[in-house]
Amino acid sequence: MRRASDRRPAALVTGASRGIGAATALGLASAGYDIAVNYRSSAQEAGEVAARCEEFGVGTLVLRADVADEGEVIGMLGDIRSAWGRLDKLVNNAGRTVNVPPSDLEALSMDDWDAVFATNVRGLFQVTRAAVAMLRESDQAAIVNTASVVGLRPGPQPFPYSASKAAVISLTRTLAGALGPEIRVNAVAPGWIEGAWMAEALGGHYEGAMSKRAYKTPLKRVATFDDVSEVIVNLLVSNRFVNGQVIVIDGGFAAVT
Repeated sequence: MRRASDRRPAALVTGASRGIGAATALGLASAGYDIAVNYRSSAQEAGEVAARCEEFGVGTLVLRADVADEGEVIGMLGDIRSAWGRLDKLVNNAGRTVNVPPSDLEALSMDDWDAVFATNVRGLFQVTRAAVAMLRESDQAAIVNTASVVGLRPGPQPFPYSASKAAVISLTRTLAGALGPEIRVNAVAPGWIEGAWMAEALGGHYEGAMSKRAYKTPLKRVATFDDVSEVIVNLLVSNRFVNGQVIVIDGGFAAVT
């Protein structure tokens, strides 16, 4: 891990070992931010993301913490303060789901429901609350939360995932009012994204379903992790008067269907 600079701003990205989180960590590193790479179980991948961030000449921390565990969250933010003494940006990206279709209500266990909400909703709140003190010390503080289009409109995602992302959107808007003017809070709501997450959800139907979705999308493709991270970084670094907003990233699919 490379040491941070007193002059560089710092960012924490939760769930940063893969997917949107990894792409966002790299995007912020390329913009000159020291990066705290949070992970829960993918230590090797998190280390690889940190190593790639360091290629941009920034400092990194690799921090194992389950965002659903308040003690681990508080410890993680304490480690950031001890190492760097500052935090300027927060990306609440850690999330989970279950592989139970919404058509099968009886197959969904309430333990799974609680686990999804513990990470996606409680986790987001706990990390934000623990980070607020340091963020308020920054003159450029901003938060972006990862929601989903299924938090805005019905979709084929499992009930706890969809409901949790609706809660993320509500929290984003409420936090934007509660934390201003010192801290801006926005969210992104991606549509279908290329990669392992959708491949696991769709199984053998992945290629066909993704092709159909691309055909129905005005921009004729589905989103990539880089598409989402680009918007997240812009919301954090630029767009200084944008607050309490949810940016849909789906190539226009939701606008025309």
